[in-house]
Amino acid sequence: METIADDTIYVRTYERGVEDETLSCGTGVTASALISAHNENGFNRVEVETPGGKLSVEFEKMNDKGFKTIWLCGPAEFVFRGEIDLNL
Repeated sequence: METIADDTIYVRTYERGVEDETLSCGTGVTASALISAHNENGFNRVEVETPGGKLSVEFEKMNDKGFKTIWLCGPAEFVFRGEIDLNL
């Protein structure tokens, strides 16, 4: 995670199972955004750039007791289709 601006971070994700860097990971992006929001800026939206594109995470802070109403916002894109023949 790298801070680009006061409300923007850059996230790259390596996923186990894939054993490589992925274009974007919703769980990783959301976790990174919430960690970066644990500062005194008070904003309730973090812009996130990934190799796969731009996303944002919106949330409500709960007075140093966590977050609620968390939304991951951005486009979804079909990137893979596969078939498997189970009649071996």
